Parts: sequence; C-alpha cells; structure tokens
Amino acid sequence: MNDNALNANVGLKLRGLRLARSIKQADAAKDLGVSPAYLNLIEKGKRVMPFPLLWKALRYFDQDPEQFMSTLGEGRVDEALAKLLDEPLLKSLDIDPESLQSLSAEPKLAGTVAALFNLYKNTRTQLENVLAQLNVEERTRAQGGLGNGASPGVRFDYSPFDEVSDFLEKHRNYFPELEEQADALRRDVRLERQLTSGQLIRLLEERFGYRVLFDDPSPSGSSVVRRLDPEERTLTLSPFLTEQPLKFQIAASIGLLVMDREKLMERVLDAGRMRHGETQRLIKVNLANYFAGALMLPYGDFFKEVQRTRYDVELLSSIFGSTYETVAHRLCNLSDPKRPGIPFHFLRADIAGNISKRYSGTGIRFASGGGSCAKWAVHLAFLNPSQLTRQYSIMPDGTAYFCFAKVQLQPIEGSIVKGTAYSIGLGTHAENAKYLAYGLPTTDLRKDAIPSGISCRFCERTDCNQRAAASYRFAFAFDEYTKKDCFFSPILVHEKAEKVEKDRHPGAHSLAVAATGTDGSEKDDSLDKTSRRRKGGDA
Repeated sequence: MNDNALNANVGLKLRGLRLARSIKQADAAKDLGVSPAYLNLIEKGKRVMPFPLLWKALRYFDQDPEQFMSTLGEGRVDEALAKLLDEPLLKSLDIDPESLQSLSAEPKLAGTVAALFNLYKNTRTQLENVLAQLNVEERTRAQGGLGNGASPGVRFDYSPFDEVSDFLEKHRNYFPELEEQADALRRDVRLERQLTSGQLIRLLEERFGYRVLFDDPSPSGSSVVRRLDPEERTLTLSPFLTEQPLKFQIAASIGLLVMDREKLMERVLDAGRMRHGETQRLIKVNLANYFAGALMLPYGDFFKEVQRTRYDVELLSSIFGSTYETVAHRLCNLSDPKRPGIPFHFLRADIAGNISKRYSGTGIRFASGGGSCAKWAVHLAFLNPSQLTRQYSIMPDGTAYFCFAKVQLQPIEGSIVKGTAYSIGLGTHAENAKYLAYGLPTTDLRKDAIPSGISCRFCERTDCNQRAAASYRFAFAFDEYTKKDCFFSPILVHEKAEKVEKDRHPGAHSLAVAATGTDGSEKDDSLDKTSRRRKGGDA
C-alpha cells in the first residue's frame, strides 16, 4: 500500500471510530491537543498522522494498536454501498471502490445515497410499466380509430432506435453522398477488390494522419474494441479482433473521419428534427457503418456480382472477403434508381428471440419492443445452425414472403457461451424468390407458405400452435369444455362444446356470443379460414 492510501485508510478509520462514538470533531481535536482543521485534514487523508498522535488517538478511542494496524489494508465499504458496485448503472458512471470507501466514512450520507439509488430504480421500473400499459391502450384505440380516419396517436414506446429505423426506411437505406465518398477514396488510393486490414491501416495513416495502436482500449476489462481519439489522432483497436471484424472497425473509423471532414451529417439530415437527443449520434454510427460497407463492397462491383451470383450471400462473402452479416447488410443498400436491387428486409436475432437489428425494405411491419413471430425463419435457423434455413411465409393479410436465415457463431476462448450466437435473416416478396440462388420451388404458394404474423400480441390468427400470448386484436375467449392445441388461441363460436354448455348453463351460449362479439354466422366466424382449411374444413 502506498503512503497516500495508508494516510487515507488511517484517517477514514479514525473518523469512523469518532462517529461511532458520536464525538464531535471539535471535541476530539481538543482532547487530542490539535486544531479541528488539522484533525479534519487527517481524517480526509490529506495529512500524515504522526505516530505519537496516532498512539494517543488509539488510546482515546480505546483501540488495540496491533489490531488497528492489521486492518489498515482492508477496504471498509458500507454494505449498502458495496451492493451498488454490481449495479450496471453505477458501472456506467465509473465510480470506483475507492470513492465508495471514502463515502462510507459518512454513514448518513452513504445510507442516503443507497436509498436514493434504490428509489430511482423502483421509480424507473414503475414508469416503464406505466408507459408500456399506456402504449398498449393507445395502440388499441388507434387500431379501432384508424378505419374511421383517426390519427395514430402518440407512441409512448418510440425509442431512439425506432427513430433511426424510420430514418433509414425513409431514405430506403441508400445514401448517395456516402457512396460517392467511398468510391472516390477507393479510386484515389487504388484499393483492390478484397481489402486487407493492412491496406486500411496504411490508408488511415497516410490520408488522415492517424496512428493505429493495438492495445486494450479499456484497461478496466470492458468490451470496448475500438476507440478513435481525434485530439491525439490515434485509433486504438483490441488485439483480439480477427481479420474480418478488424477490417470493418477500421473502415467504420475512416467513415467517421470522412463524415466529419465533409460535414456529411448536415447534408444527410437536411435540418431534420429528431424526437430524441440520442438519435443523431445513433444515425451517425449507422452512417459510419454504411460507409464501411460501401468502402469494402463498392456499389458497382458488388451489384454486378450480386446479379451474377443471384444474391448468393455465402458466395459473395467469399468473393469480397467479408462476413455473411456485412454482405446481408449491403444487400439492403441496393436502392440506386439506376441500378436497383431486390428489396429485402433484414433481421438479426439471438437464440432467445431478441431482435437487435432490423430494417424493413419490403414494407413488413415489426412489433415495437423487438419481439417477433416464432414461425419466422430467423428464429427457426437455430434448429439447424450449420445450414441455411429457407421458407415461404404468409401474413394474415395474405402478403407472402420468401425468407432465409443463417446462424453466425463467434466463440470466445473456445466457448460459445462466452461469445455470441446470432441468426441473420433476409426476406423479400415471394414473387422474387425465383431470382435468388436460394429460392425454393413452389406450385401452390398458399399451401407451401407457413402461416405467420407480426408477434403474438398483434397477430390475428386464431389457430396457431406456437402462440405465447393472447392477441390484442380480439377479445380473449375460452371454454373449459373445449381444448385447443394452444391455450392462447381463442375458442371460436363454432368450436365451443355448445350442447354441453346449453345442458349445464342454458344462458352460456348467449354469454359466449356477447364475449366474442359473434353470433356464429359464417361471416363472423371466418377470422382464419386458411388455417381451418388446413385442419380439414371450415365448420
């Protein structure tokens, strides 16, 4: 332990002994024969405590010198504060154990900080629950009023990520300014088709005057893999990055520098107003990644190979020396009016079904909050992670898509549990499947397509064996005498055990009609005729 730490520990422990005995600092200073100001500096660790004074203080507080000295190396942190060390929010504020240890010398203040933090967490949880409920109610009202020309209302769960998604879809995920800058840079330095990290490092050093360092960008052991420092003009990269992720991080860094130099953010945003303060930075990150894709996969050359290979993502990855995910992303950028590609929607999901990236280039709707239908290929791909999962899907409104997905595994230290596992999914309108190398033949799309929806909460299907929740689209109705293959699928009027109901409860039928809002007619009982035909008939 260094001298400063020793002084701090001695002072903190003496302060704790004084406070535990409810002795005022002025009284203790008088009894020890020093000034209150001097004792205050000692307790704060800003003055060295002479050994005679320390010996006198230990006798004053009735402490055993040997035991006191043996505990100087131990950090005494209040238990309530110690628990906060594991809180993610506290970690984001970068409060170290030493700071908490200093705070623990003030028992009342320490207890107040812990109590306020816990109160904040509870209040935040309650607020999130209220917002979620308000959002459900607002969407329910909107669904009922949109048919009458009513406005969609306020989205209480409209996050910065939703705003970024809307921004990208508004621009069709195509930014000619970035394409032009990437093409110009490739021409100026005569980059080859397959870039290497070495070429990109030389480009960064020679054209932008930045030094590239390979070191842990965050000594505290966090997961930072890249840090760009405009003041020091350095790019620090994690030494654990493999070649393909390394290339992308360097290319994205170049993208940030080009955007700052050319003031591209102002041109792309065009003075557009954002609802959230974080949105503009998130857009900048997305545009830097877009530039990286344009630099590594130049539009003209990439478009030509896309046409030749018929959108074979795996083959394109090999041709351009890039990852499957990067190529899948780039396929969603092909919206040049002169050289348009097939429109795709993009999804990246983990094994728990959480969607961390999404883009709707086909008009498909995604549920807010990141959930989606368990029948989609992007989720089913985890059943066969070594193969490409392909399928036709049909939505409740009759729109059909062809979708394919592949699982990408990135172990750390030989463990996939420590690493990442994502499924990368692409989809397009079913009629475009014939243009794809992965397309499936079909003679009857209605028969071959998998009935699916947006998410369980907003799906209109009444016969889905994979339902995880009841839908907001209709009143949830069940019959204790009738069991469907999924509890959350509503019991339709024609499916009820009507005879049993009438025998036991003569008024049950009328109550059921009132609950479901139907009278059993063919018109009202046709919520999902396609699914019932699959099971063998409408009635």
